[in-house]
Amino acid sequence: MPDIMLKFHPWITMAAFALAWISAVVPAWLAASKELREKPESLLLPKPPAKGSKILLEHFPPLWNRLNFTHKVTARNIFRYKTRMFMTIFGVCGAVSLLTAGLAVQSSIGQIGNRQFEELIHYDLIVAEESDTNSAQREEIATTLKGKTVQSSTAVRYEELSKTAGKENDKQSITLLATDDAYNFNEYLTLRDRKTHQPQILVNNGAVISERLAEMLNVSVGDTFTVNDENGAQRTIKVAGISEMYIGHFIFMNAQCYEHVFGDQYSTNAYMVGLKDHSNANMERQGAKFMKLAAVRGVVQNTTQKNMVSTIVGSLNQIMEVLILVAVLLAVVILYDLTNLNVSERIRELSTIKVLGFHTSETTMYIYRETILLSLLGILAGYGFGEWLHRYIITEVPPDEVMFDPAISWIALGAPAIVVAVALAVLGWIVYRQLETVDMLEALKSVE
Repeated sequence: MPDIMLKFHPWITMAAFALAWISAVVPAWLAASKELREKPESLLLPKPPAKGSKILLEHFPPLWNRLNFTHKVTARNIFRYKTRMFMTIFGVCGAVSLLTAGLAVQSSIGQIGNRQFEELIHYDLIVAEESDTNSAQREEIATTLKGKTVQSSTAVRYEELSKTAGKENDKQSITLLATDDAYNFNEYLTLRDRKTHQPQILVNNGAVISERLAEMLNVSVGDTFTVNDENGAQRTIKVAGISEMYIGHFIFMNAQCYEHVFGDQYSTNAYMVGLKDHSNANMERQGAKFMKLAAVRGVVQNTTQKNMVSTIVGSLNQIMEVLILVAVLLAVVILYDLTNLNVSERIRELSTIKVLGFHTSETTMYIYRETILLSLLGILAGYGFGEWLHRYIITEVPPDEVMFDPAISWIALGAPAIVVAVALAVLGWIVYRQLETVDMLEALKSVE
């Protein structure tokens, strides 16, 4: 394979620069131009408060009348400062979305290797025979299978099928495994539904296919699809079940189903082999040992798939770590800036209620209750967008033969809320200290 070429993408770079420039410069320009259009004397005077009007909650008297005074003030202030409301909700939503997606993708890719090769696939090698072997050569294979390095083996029908499909509409390789001994077959492969873990049974009138293959072909239980066999002939297969499988495209069937689909008598041509030592190095040694036998056409090892998964997981983990770090910084910066802005713009209002006898803790919650409520709304919205972003990444990023676990872990749901809660707690303490030491009289005279 040729080396990967790292190229400079001018259009992507220009688009990123333009978006960054617009985000940083345009808001400042709009704010400055608005102020510069004002008359000097109006800028020297305090801004008059917004005209009072009924808010949405007041149109629901049973709910509004049950709120106490401070809660009514909080509700009014939220709708009074609409720009700050949307900034808080959207800012927290963006941070929680990135954090949820990053942690969820890490969870989705982190366990697929262990699940595939520990919970689902229990064999280490598939040893395929030559089509024209004699009895002596088959006996040589049988002797090797009884060696001390082999724990168990079972004879199966192994074929490589193909189908033109996928994102690029290219040729997909599909592994067919058929058996006439379903009882022993379960010792080498666990066929189960991913969500319910209900076993998928091999039946005579249909095949069990891997979940990624079902998604790629857009088929479900009861549907039919076509594949090409090794000779290029088209075969029609009915879906009797969909099994959890993360790496590779698989079709599993019993001997009766095989004979119905291919119109040929069932016969074995390969062995699923379980080794006593499951290490990659031993699999490669034993695979090379089998390849030396004259009757062996080829050996399929799990090491290739394991290495592919390890590469994908390692690369995506680095990207997700950057995404998570950026999301945490985004949450802290947004909440810190908005809190400081809120306090500085309303310092006269806060000083007034302190003069009227409010304690520092009450004054802090008077203004900070709004931030907490808006952050909660942002967290809920962030979970929705984060789930969509997670679904998009696990669908678009992996190659056609790899499926990431679509389930979202509890860590991905709990960590964003904890990060925002910690940031709010720290900033709440900072606001409390600011209000505790504020000079109320100076703040009230600041306009003069």
